[in-house]
Amino acid sequence: MSSESKGEMKFLDHLEEFRWRLVKSLLAIIVGSAVSFGYIDQILEILLYPTKNTSSPINLQVLSVQGMFLIKWFISFISGFIIALPVLIFQFWQFVAPGLKVNEKKYAFPVVFFSFTSFMIGVSFGYFILIPFSLEFFSSISAGHVENNFSIQYYFSFLSWLLLGSGLIFQLPVVSLLLSAMGLLTPPFMRHYRRHSIVVILILSSFITPPDPVSMLIMSFPLILLYELSIGVSWMVNRNKT
Repeated sequence: MSSESKGEMKFLDHLEEFRWRLVKSLLAIIVGSAVSFGYIDQILEILLYPTKNTSSPINLQVLSVQGMFLIKWFISFISGFIIALPVLIFQFWQFVAPGLKVNEKKYAFPVVFFSFTSFMIGVSFGYFILIPFSLEFFSSISAGHVENNFSIQYYFSFLSWLLLGSGLIFQLPVVSLLLSAMGLLTPPFMRHYRRHSIVVILILSSFITPPDPVSMLIMSFPLILLYELSIGVSWMVNRNKT
C-alpha cells in the first residue's frame, strides 16, 4: 500500500472519529433536552423571576398561537445543551487527544472540570448581576404613561443571549490553559498584548450586553480579571513544563 493510500485512510479514520464524536454529542444534547422538558415549568419560573424584582412592573405577552410551545422547546434545548456541556467538552478533548503529547493529555480532567465550572460561573454572573441590572435599567426609562409590555419571545431571546454569552466569555482561562498546554501561549506574550486585549474585551462586552455603557463596563470588569487569571493559568502550565 502506498504512503498516499495510508494518508487517505488516516484522513478517513479521523473523519469517522469526528462523525461518532458528533453523534454522541448530539445524543447528549437530546437526552439533556428531554430531561429539561420534564421540568420545563420549574425552569421557566426561574428564568421569569428577574422580571418580578424591578421597580417598574414588567408584563410579558405571548403574541402568537404557538408562541409558548416554541418557547418551551427552545428553553429545553438550551438547558439540554448546558446539561450536556461536560459530555461535549469531553468528546472534543477525546477527538484532539490523539494529536497531543503524553504530558499534554494529563490536562483532560482539569480542562473538562475547569471549563464546565467557568461556564456555570459565567451563567450565574449573567443571571444574578447582568440581567437584573439590564431589566431595571431599561424598564425604568419608560415614560410614565407607557407600560412595559414585552414580548415573551423577545425576553427569552434576550435572556438566552446574555446567559450563553456570559458563559462562553468566562471560558477565557480555559482557552489559556489549552493554548498554553499546546505551547502556543506564554505569559510574556499575554502581558505584552494586555492593552490590545482590553480593547478586544470592551468590543466583546458591547456585543454581549445591551447597548448602554454601564452594562458594558459591568461585563468588562470581570473579563479583565479573567484575563489576568488567564495569565496566571498560562504561567502555571508553562512552569510545569520546565
